[in-house]
Amino acid sequence: MDLKKNKSEEQQLIDRCKNCEPWAQKKMYELHASTMMSVCVRYVSDKEIAKDVLQDGFVKVFTKIDTYSEVGSFEGWMRRIFVTTSLEYLRRNDVLKQSANIDEYDEFIENDNVAVIDKISADDLMTCIAGLSDGYRTVFNMYAIEGYSHQEIAKVLNISENTSRSQFMRARKILQKNVQQLFNY
Repeated sequence: MDLKKNKSEEQQLIDRCKNCEPWAQKKMYELHASTMMSVCVRYVSDKEIAKDVLQDGFVKVFTKIDTYSEVGSFEGWMRRIFVTTSLEYLRRNDVLKQSANIDEYDEFIENDNVAVIDKISADDLMTCIAGLSDGYRTVFNMYAIEGYSHQEIAKVLNISENTSRSQFMRARKILQKNVQQLFNY
């Protein structure tokens, strides 16, 4: 019963946003800003720039809300907009073309210590992800967090599927090394 009520309240808010009602847009922003800011920060590690991307994303949400077809969750639809807006920022600034020197990360980590995963907090893990180069972080986020396939990533970023896979594997190796270092002081 409550789920139907919440669903209808969400739909009413969406309808009000479609009518460009400022109070509804403010409410929508208040409900989703922190979640969407997390999405932006995962791609654009500078928080001030991420705030700008957040604003750009909400402008897109409100101008494109008529295109929401009500298939799938509204939050999922919004998330795609914020991922796309973050990627557009990275492309505009040629951030994705910059590469990091990975020579120091070429070796595989032989001792996968699963117990380390039990000790790491979500904040520590997000800090490690934020420390990746922009290209690695972008592919890692798209694949591991957002659920894009390597084929989709390749198309969106205008790279080959093999490059996407390679970037993901390298990001994973770097994350493994950084997580291990958190516990090896």
